Amino acid sequence: MNIPNKITILRILLIPFFIAFTLYGKWEAALVIFVIAAISDGIDGYIARAAKQKTELGKILDPIADKLLILSAFICLSVVRGVPPEIKIPPYVPIIIISRDSIIVLGALVIYLIRGKLEIRPTLTSKITTFFQMLTVISVLLKLALSPLLWNIAVALTVASGMEYLIKGNKALNGK
Repeated sequence: MNIPNKITILRILLIPFFIAFTLYGKWEAALVIFVIAAISDGIDGYIARAAKQKTELGKILDPIADKLLILSAFICLSVVRGVPPEIKIPPYVPIIIISRDSIIVLGALVIYLIRGKLEIRPTLTSKITTFFQMLTVISVLLKLALSPLLWNIAVALTVASGMEYLIKGNKALNGK
């Protein structure tokens, strides 16, 4: 197993700690864990590309790790006590993020079942979306007043990237 995959697995292993710290109101610890996980996302991708260590496992594990981290964070931060109401993530945010990711996963499954193959490539919009989603989580953990603005930007980008994937999926199904 190469270094990028080990870093990705570490990110997955950090998620339960993040959840526990968040649910117990240990904001500083949750922030540190989340920032380490977010930075590791960039590091593993950089190492995989720079050292030519891209693997099929990494292509699957990396987006799973990202989704688990982001979904866990948004769900926790929408239900946890102790976050000031003005910066507590409203339920519509994780609902939209979960819905978009579910649609993408189901669409990928349908494409694979029909076409027998699936090429996974993140779009620029999805990368920007992930950045804003992570930035939103950090801003909420820091209890910043600009958090509502950031989560609304993240929601708009989530919807836009979801639409982009629907268009790409439609083209893939129709052989274009």
